[in-house]
Formats: sequence, C-alpha cells, structure tokens
Amino acid sequence: MPEPHTCFDVTIDDNVAHVVLNRPRTRNSMIPEFWTELPAIVADIDDNARARVIVISSTGPHFTSGIDLKMFKQDLPEDPDELRRERIRYGAAFYDQVSQMQRSFSCLESCRLPVLAAVQGGCIGGGVDLITACDMRYAAADAFVTIFETNIAMTADVGTFPRICKLIPDGIARELAYTGRRMPADEARQAGLFNRVFDDHESLLEGVMEVAHEIAAKAPLAVYGAKRMMNYARDHSTADGLDYVAAWNASMLQRDEITEAMQANREKRPGDFVDLPSRKGTI
Repeated sequence: MPEPHTCFDVTIDDNVAHVVLNRPRTRNSMIPEFWTELPAIVADIDDNARARVIVISSTGPHFTSGIDLKMFKQDLPEDPDELRRERIRYGAAFYDQVSQMQRSFSCLESCRLPVLAAVQGGCIGGGVDLITACDMRYAAADAFVTIFETNIAMTADVGTFPRICKLIPDGIARELAYTGRRMPADEARQAGLFNRVFDDHESLLEGVMEVAHEIAAKAPLAVYGAKRMMNYARDHSTADGLDYVAAWNASMLQRDEITEAMQANREKRPGDFVDLPSRKGTI
C-alpha cells in the first residue's frame, strides 16, 4: 500500500484495517486527492485480502466538513469563442467528475469486506454520502449529520439520496434534505442511521474496534456472503433475494468452514478460517 497518503492514515492489525481521515486542521475536507486515495486504499485492502473488516474514522473536532468547494472552481477563458465552447462542454465534464466521485464511495458498498464508520463531531455534506455507503455507522455523543448542500443552493449528488432513504424513514430523510438542518447523534440513532452512540471519541473508537474484531473472527466467506445477500435483498424483491441466496450457497457454501466453526465454538477457541482469495490480476 503506497505511503504516505495525503488524506488518510492506514494501519492493519489483527485482520482489521483502520482508515483514518488525517487533516483535522482543515476539518478533513474532501480535496481532490481524497477521491483517488480512498478507492485505491479500499481496493488494495480488499483485492489483496489484507484484512477482514475496514473501519473508517477521523481526527479533530469534525469527522469531515465535506467536499472542498474549491474543486468546483472553474477558470473561464477570456476568449469569447473558447468561453462558448467551455460552457457547452461544462455539463458533460461535470457529469464525469461527479460520476467519478460517486464511484469513490460506491467502492465501500461493493467491496467484499464490511465497512464500519466511526463519526465524531460534524458529518457534513459529503460526509453523509460517505457514511451512508458504509455497512454500519457509530457515533460519539457530539456527532451530528447534515445534508448541507441544500444550505448552499445545491442538491446532494454523490450518494446521499439513493442510500439514506433506505436507512431511515422517508419523511425524516426528506426533512433533513429540504431543511439542511443538523441531526444530532441521539436523534440519528433513534432514526436508525447510527447503530450506537458512545460518550466520546475515545470510547467510540474502542467500541467500534470491538465490533470490528468480533466480525473479523468469523469465517470471511460467510461474512462476504452476508454482505452480498443484504445488499442484493435491499435492491431486489423478496423472491429475487431468496433465489440469489440459494444459488450463492449452492456454489459458495463450505462444509469445512462450518465444521471448523462448530468445533471452535465447542472448544472455546478462535476459528481457523480461510481468508478470501486475492483478486490481484483478475479481470
């Protein structure tokens, strides 16, 4: 994994990868490097089976202040003809940029590993896009989320709306989107956005790592299958989900892993499970 990163610190211990936003002085704003580094880090961990779980946390008073709006600054040419051409190209260029940014978060959803988000302070704008692409979300008591784009006359476009409506009640999601208001941690937990709220940042990280290590102790193929099935079921009918899980287990169910899990439980020891295969060099 190439080091150092501009926006992240990455450590891997006991099958848990910890990806930390590391620019607290700028409230961990999402600068251009952020959008290329995150998917590269996730791909390296996943494709090379470096860990079984990914935890994303942050530093400083806020989880993230969201997208650095300087990314959208456009230097317009002075020549009238070139200005006209630039305006015609603008929509297509903007579409490509947003699509690339969307993929930077969709990688969290499509990777084989569970991804846990640990949120302290403000989770603002693009931060909501990020955490809604994770499998689970946890918060410190001082955390809040805000779909801030509405407050600056924008419509959130990097992933919040397709995902948050599947996580919390529709009316609450719409209220957040239309008003741009802050939703504090306790309210977000009650709505189902956060699994749990901890007293402070330290206890948050301790608690999330405990969950992560519990997941990492399970058979990786079983956890991978569970993630695939839950994502598929969310986006398809019950009948489709039932058929898919039957087909999945017809090819993926491993009796040796089941036997090992049962024996490890009886002997009260960690299971000796096989890691997921490396995808390096695959098509």
